[in-house]
Amino acid sequence: MAAAAPPPPPTPAAISLPDPTPTGHPLFTRIRLATPSDVPHIHKLIYQLAIFERLAHFCSATEASLSSTLFNSPPFQSFTIFILELSPNPFPPQPHTHTHSLFSPVTQIITLDLPIDDPERETFKSNDKDAGFDVVVGGFVLFFPNYSTFLGKPGFYVEDLFVRECYRRKGFGKMLLLAVAQQAVKMGYGRVEWTVLDWNVNAIKFYEEMGAKVLQEWRICRLTGEALQAYGNPAN
Repeated sequence: MAAAAPPPPPTPAAISLPDPTPTGHPLFTRIRLATPSDVPHIHKLIYQLAIFERLAHFCSATEASLSSTLFNSPPFQSFTIFILELSPNPFPPQPHTHTHSLFSPVTQIITLDLPIDDPERETFKSNDKDAGFDVVVGGFVLFFPNYSTFLGKPGFYVEDLFVRECYRRKGFGKMLLLAVAQQAVKMGYGRVEWTVLDWNVNAIKFYEEMGAKVLQEWRICRLTGEALQAYGNPAN
């Protein structure tokens, strides 16, 4: 009687490889130079900032006044605005119209545990025709050159930095401020300055963690409104 064939070798246990697909919800961000077509969004963002700072009763800017004053000089020579855009999908390659000899749009991907519910998504849909239908404006920073006689160098003064409420505490404000600081370094400028309301302790802590010094001994002096217009009279 022939011997029975040996049993087949055991089948190796299947090895589970980690899933290369990232977990969470990716959000694509882009910081780019603002254009005149962004004025409607910029105006809405300024008003939301005024409400946040409890100063809405002082906000008299209009789309017309912004359009006539913000884009009369090349970027970085006068008033400059970086726009923060967000999308669930990657941004397309940058068209030539978005590039500048001193600045190219900055893109980044962050991964969130949960998607962001933006109740104003339709209101803040990007007006950039090259951006895509699902791109929204999430914030902005407005800055312009100043000068330090002590350093003997120009710098940037940040007038406004604002991120819409649903996008806060996710690092977007830091992205905007970093973009300004990096631009200052690229251009050989000596410093970046801005002001902060004394009651905004979260912002103060955030700025200090970024390495900024809050100068307690300085006070803002401002001539505006009737006090300024009074000097239009030659008798003064």
